This record gives sequence, C-alpha cells and structure tokens, in this order.
Amino acid sequence: MSDNLSAGTIIVYGTSWCSDCKRAKQFFGEHRIQYVWVDIEHDSDAMAYVEEVNKGLRSVPTIVFPDGSILVEPSNAQLAEKFGLQTRAQRTFYDVIIVGAGPAGLTAAVYAGREGLETLVIEKGALGGQAGSAQMMENFPGFDEGISGDEFARRLGIQARRFGAEILQATEVKSLRRDGRYICVTVSDGTEYTAQAVLIASGARYRRLNVPGEDKLIGSRVHFCAVCDGAFYKGKEVLVIGGGNSGFQEGLFLTRFARKVTIVEFEPQVKASRILQKKVAEKGEMMQVITNHAVKEFRQRDSQLEAVIVEDRATGALEEWHPDGVFVFIGLSPNSAFLPPEVERDRFGFVTTGPGFMTTLPGVFAAGDVRQASTKQAAVAVGEGAAAALMIREYLAAQSS
Repeated sequence: MSDNLSAGTIIVYGTSWCSDCKRAKQFFGEHRIQYVWVDIEHDSDAMAYVEEVNKGLRSVPTIVFPDGSILVEPSNAQLAEKFGLQTRAQRTFYDVIIVGAGPAGLTAAVYAGREGLETLVIEKGALGGQAGSAQMMENFPGFDEGISGDEFARRLGIQARRFGAEILQATEVKSLRRDGRYICVTVSDGTEYTAQAVLIASGARYRRLNVPGEDKLIGSRVHFCAVCDGAFYKGKEVLVIGGGNSGFQEGLFLTRFARKVTIVEFEPQVKASRILQKKVAEKGEMMQVITNHAVKEFRQRDSQLEAVIVEDRATGALEEWHPDGVFVFIGLSPNSAFLPPEVERDRFGFVTTGPGFMTTLPGVFAAGDVRQASTKQAAVAVGEGAAAALMIREYLAAQSS
C-alpha cells in the first residue's frame, strides 16, 4: 500500500444488498487492507453524503481514501491501480511461471531466481496466502518468539524480488494449457503469459458450510477471516464455526474486539491442539466452546442476520442462536478449478503429483496446500516450494539438452 494511504482510514459507503460492495470488500479482505464500513441504509448522514458526492445519486460503493480521493463503483483493476499493485508483467515469456504467492510459491521463486531462471509469480490476493493472514506463527522454525503472518509474507516477498522474481498481484489465473513444449497461462484481463514450466502453488481457501442463507450473508455477517473483519465486532458477540486449530486461533484473535466468542464444533470433541485449548480456557467467560452441534441455517431479515439455527446432534433438537456475526473455519478447498482436465485431481480437487512434484501434465508441477496429501503447514509448504523449484531446474535442463 502506498504511504499516503497507509496513514489514515479508508471508508467504504455501501449497502448489504449491493454486489459491487461485496466485491470491493472481498478485494480489501484478500489484500488485507483495513477499512471502515458504513451502511448508508442505517446512517442518514452517510446517505446524504453519498448523494452529495454523486450529485443526487445513491451510487455505491463510494470509497473515500485518506488522501481525499474518492472512487465510485470501482472495478478491481481500478482498486489495484489505486494501491500501486503491479497487475501487468514486463514480458510475455518466462522460464517458469508460479501461480500463487503463498509460502510454497514465494519460496519456489527465491530458489528459481537464485538459479538464474526468469520467474513470474501471479497472485490473486495478498502475498503469503493463508499463512499471511495468521495472527501469529509460533511453530515456524527459526522464530523463537513467533512471527506474524503479515510480516512473514512481507519478508518472503522482498526476498523473492531480491532474487529477480517479478510478482503480479490482484491478477487471477483463469486457464492453463500446453502448446507444444510451452505452457500458456491466461489471466483475468485476457493476457496470456508463456513459460517452459509452471508451478501450481495456488493454495486453498476456507470451505463453506453450504447451508441456507450463507451465500447472501457472506461479506456482511458471515466471514472467513478474523484479521480482515474482526474489528467490525467491537463489543459484540460472534460465533466461530470449527473446533480445529484455525477456529481456536481465529477465535482467540477475535477476543481483541468481541465481548463474547462462542466456538461450535460438529464433532463430539474439538481437534485443536492442547496449547490452544488451554489458551481458550484461560479466557474464562469471554470464550465458550460447544461440541456436537451442527449449523443448519442462517436465518435473515432485511438482508441482516436474524438467527443461526443449530442442531444438537445428541438430541436432534433445533436451537436458535443470535450472534452479531459468524466466522467459518471448517477446513480448506483447493484453488484448482482453473486447471485443465489433463491435470489430474482427487475427488476433493487437490492436485495429484508423481515423483519430483510433476503433475500428469508434463511441465506443470504442484506444491503446497493445493497438492494432494499436503500437510497444510507453512513450514512444509516452504520445503515443498524449494524442492519443486529444484525439480523444475532439472526438468528445464533436460528439455534443453
């Protein structure tokens, strides 16, 4: 983010039903950009301000930046330009293209750059992937006092660029195909980049519940990132769905804002580590853990969350809970939908690989969370990224001999 924006507050004026508002909020969330949300339907002064700015029209989102500039109904490309994100590469051909700038992708970029390979990294969101949004990484080797996900991602990005990698952000890969000895990658604006080898390190995203009411509330009352959206719930009650490490970690982070955090787990026992369970227990009445309950529906009224319908799996009884917001952490789904049929995936969509991280499409490799049987741990993803880069070096050497 440019310095003139980081010094103040970004204000997003919108409504809960506005699809462009949800898209803008998703952009901010993906890039971990802090902002203040104002619903003009519940704030008459905000409504009047939006009408004044837009000459009588209630055009939303209207986004006001700390430097005094205003964007109305901006596209993602306009937002990327505002924040100084590089979205176009300097060339169209590279030795290797890396899809994804998480721990695996950025580490692979470091190793590829050190080998003298012309490297392009393409990332839809912020650097660091899932690891980049972690409140604190306490088990990553070499950081005895832990390191925040944001700082970890920042350092990896600097290191990759220092070794010559070019990194695009706010750029989504839409398709991939093989053309003779080359691999062609097409991005969201239609530009096609070509390389001799491609590493799929696109990671995974938080899985949805797929229950009634979820889709319409995503981005307004249903969230998947506590770091991105937790500040909206100061002094309120929130529900965290998922009793694994992610649910407990994000729930602990939410206690910085919320007065009460309830964690609900589908199974009779939670899966979070004992250390995290102890930390939650130490929060006393601020945190509550309920097991063996299934979320069945998000009931809404006037585009707002009215109630969460939950089933007690022991008795079958339905309960009605009334949190102000919900955060969902129930596992991950791979970001692999853009891949062609020639790249084999398992029934969950994770990419299968053979020896040397090669997929079933020659010249295409995979590493990190998108790969089948990956451990979903940042330290392991870093190792896979390094190993995959070395395998790509050997592949390219064999192709040129």
